[in-house]
Amino acid sequence: MKTISDVTLHQRILGDIKGRIVSGEWPPGHRIPFEIDLAAHYDCSRMTVNKVLTQLAKAGLIERRKKSGSFVTQPQAQSAVLEIHDIKTEVQSLNLPYSFTLTKRQKRKSRAEDALRLELPAATSLLELACTHFAGARPFCLEERLISLSTVPGAEEADFSQIAPGPWLLGQVPWSAAEHRILAVPASAGKATALEIPRNTACLVVERRTWSTGGPVTHVRFTYPGDRHALVARFTPAG
Repeated sequence: MKTISDVTLHQRILGDIKGRIVSGEWPPGHRIPFEIDLAAHYDCSRMTVNKVLTQLAKAGLIERRKKSGSFVTQPQAQSAVLEIHDIKTEVQSLNLPYSFTLTKRQKRKSRAEDALRLELPAATSLLELACTHFAGARPFCLEERLISLSTVPGAEEADFSQIAPGPWLLGQVPWSAAEHRILAVPASAGKATALEIPRNTACLVVERRTWSTGGPVTHVRFTYPGDRHALVARFTPAG
């Protein structure tokens, strides 16, 4: 029979571990201390610790690997070919609170390098946006986006401080084609600071272009620390 002190200790251990995960102190992939170490730290039985870890695993916050230990859950993989995935969904797959901050908004005319990204004539009106997306208190990825105002004029008045550009576009403009480009790059000084990682840390970059029947819609570049994102493509033999 459980005593009040048993229940209180269970909740304390659960709250401590969950708090470290949600705050980002223990990021995705972090190894949870072994049961024997947690039991010694909290001066309790391994059974109590095991029940806490089982509860966290059922909640999706950690995954338990036979003979390896327990680890903070990694984000769900997305289909690199068939899906346009929402970052909020990736963060929620970790059972972490999602938020974002708009860090740049500028209306301008397209330049030569923009033509390569969006296949637009020079001097076309563009909206340039930048956002930082968060998982808990920790930066999850950076977003750099161009939107063609000739194709999506409503974007000029949209309040992207309240809704992220990706979900807004999906709700406003039916897309007819999309293209992904995937790169591995070292973090520059600016991106390392924004993502709170060491400079030159390996990052996964996903670039996406989308089109509608009215023309090019958007070019977006997402930069993730290499351990916070996964891409999966499923395919069958040709012919």
